[in-house]
Amino acid sequence: MLQTNIALIGLSYRTAPIAVREQFSCTTADISSAELARSCRFDHVEELVLLSTCNRVELYVALANAADAEQLMMDLLAEITGMDTAVYTPNLYFHTGADAAAHLFHVAAGLDSLVLGEPQIQGQVSSAYTAATEAKTIGPVLDELFRTAIRVGKRARSETSISHNPMSTSSMAIAQAQHVLGDLQDKQHLIIGLGEMGQLALKQLHNRGVTQIAVANRTRARAEFLAGYINAAIYGLEELATAMETAEVVLSATGAAHTIVSKEMVERVMVKRPFRPLVLLDIAVPRDIDLAVADIPGVHLFDADQLQGDLDKALAARQQEIPKVVQIIAAEVDALVMRLRQLRVKPVIVTLREKAEDIRQQELERTLRHLGDIDPKTLKHINHLSRSLVNKLLHEPTRRLKTEAGNDNAAVYAAAISELFGLEE
Repeated sequence: MLQTNIALIGLSYRTAPIAVREQFSCTTADISSAELARSCRFDHVEELVLLSTCNRVELYVALANAADAEQLMMDLLAEITGMDTAVYTPNLYFHTGADAAAHLFHVAAGLDSLVLGEPQIQGQVSSAYTAATEAKTIGPVLDELFRTAIRVGKRARSETSISHNPMSTSSMAIAQAQHVLGDLQDKQHLIIGLGEMGQLALKQLHNRGVTQIAVANRTRARAEFLAGYINAAIYGLEELATAMETAEVVLSATGAAHTIVSKEMVERVMVKRPFRPLVLLDIAVPRDIDLAVADIPGVHLFDADQLQGDLDKALAARQQEIPKVVQIIAAEVDALVMRLRQLRVKPVIVTLREKAEDIRQQELERTLRHLGDIDPKTLKHINHLSRSLVNKLLHEPTRRLKTEAGNDNAAVYAAAISELFGLEE
């Protein structure tokens, strides 16, 4: 009978600073399939999945023996990451069984993310599952666990609003532009400054299918390097007015010490583009754009303070969805525990049915030898009769075994059936 326990060891942004997380950081791509498979041959380790992101490193394992599981997991994590895990014990967390499953489901649903409800983690969980499958370190237990986790992530995002409402300043700014102008795919965009926030905005617009993007940066070479992959038009900061004449959305994130877009500049720009609205998104702190531009007809200005207020509202809206997601997780954990208990008796059921089928085939062949030549229709009826008898005889013990597995009596009933039917012979 399958006797496997789920165990998890890991660290995340909640338990370890980035300096520690960076030392542990590794991906399945960094580790060869052979190394993963070798790790899977640790005593009692039957299956293994590594989930590694910038905010967490977690190792999920199916163990044949739960005795001293925590130390075994510490040793295994040390083997994979090359780190002395004993030094970082205060940063590590350890869960087993339903607690380990619940933790993974919280992660997949975005409840344990730095940004509540963020969707990227669901893809990262899927990638970890795929990598383990390709490395052949996953089996029936972790396969069931991770398939369920991926489903939980999808349910959380489709059945609740946990991932609704933008949760980054740049995504909130882009949402405001869409609110004013409608579909942004056919609009001209200008991004001023290609620091971290500017690059994020560039990526978000590109992912939305926006193709008409220009960038203005203090250093043209850096702009060409960072924005070359989308064929963006490149401007220096001294060419801002020219760049703005064709833009309908301007997002500024330079981090300059003073404003770089004045009211006078925007007034000159608007004269050259009458009757065309201009959305200015200032996500820089301190401000890049003079607040006075909001008084110019046709100009819509959103600054970091306004956007932060919107972000606070978005976070509050997501937080209201947490109880709904927790309810989904609780139901999925209960269902998973039941399936894993039933999975424990599956080998016994398979062996029982295989033995019954062997006996059926033997007796059928013996009977057919005595009957001599029979027509195909009669043979079909005899086959059906024998299969039906076997299925009906085995239905009740199979059903009872699955039921008792759910009641945690799997070992007793599996042993009894193995003994009564001679399955170990």
